[in-house]
Amino acid sequence: MPMRLRFLLVATSVSLLTLALFGFRPGAVQWGRVGHSITGAVAQQHLTDTARAEVERILGDMSMVDATTWMDRVRSTEAYAHTADWHWVTVPSDTTYAETTKNPNGDLIAELERMIAALHEGDLSPEAEREHLMMVIHMIGDVHQPLHVGTGTDRGGNDALVEWMGESSNLHRVWDTGMIVSWHDDYAVWADAINHPTDAQVEDWQRATVRRWAEESMDYREAVYDLPADRRIGWTYRNERLPMVEKRLLQAGVRIAGVLNAIYDASDA
Repeated sequence: MPMRLRFLLVATSVSLLTLALFGFRPGAVQWGRVGHSITGAVAQQHLTDTARAEVERILGDMSMVDATTWMDRVRSTEAYAHTADWHWVTVPSDTTYAETTKNPNGDLIAELERMIAALHEGDLSPEAEREHLMMVIHMIGDVHQPLHVGTGTDRGGNDALVEWMGESSNLHRVWDTGMIVSWHDDYAVWADAINHPTDAQVEDWQRATVRRWAEESMDYREAVYDLPADRRIGWTYRNERLPMVEKRLLQAGVRIAGVLNAIYDASDA
């Protein structure tokens, strides 16, 4: 963990992540505005000049940071109601995505893979390309949130009741609102603090596939659900897991850039 994260711990509470469950449609936004904005700010720093120019051209007057939350902002509208299930996927423990019964409405993995492929093919209209780009930027963030790759057992943690920082809550709310902003609520401060991967890490992380990203999130679920018998969680739980949050935000940003560099800069492919 960067030294700044070790010494600048403060307590507040806003949005981190909702959970990934087939058929479960949470009312709150996923990793929240701050979390997604962090991934966009990190990604901007890892784009090649060529890719950055193309992304800026396609997005027009929308910044990349703003683009990270566009999919959340439109999903409650009639025009985008069909995307409601694209923010998460269910992969029960001891199984793989390939073995799961697929959601007929689509899911996070299937739609993310499809949209990345469509952007690579380059046959989209300008309007469709812009929409695909904004969705890919957002969904890469979502798949890095451990509970977006859900177990399918507890409505995304809503049924997992806990006491968080002395108040009645549930695991969904803890991970949705209790983690990121318990350190800081400014995405730029977060991005500056965590955006120091090694060249080897960038290369390794960008080489992994979408399905591998989801498997990594599954690997973190044990730590997410590792609760004391009295189900009272607070600073110890949070401090032990903050490095996980930090790493997933950083990986998401680095991988957003990797995907966009491969699409929009032939020299980087």
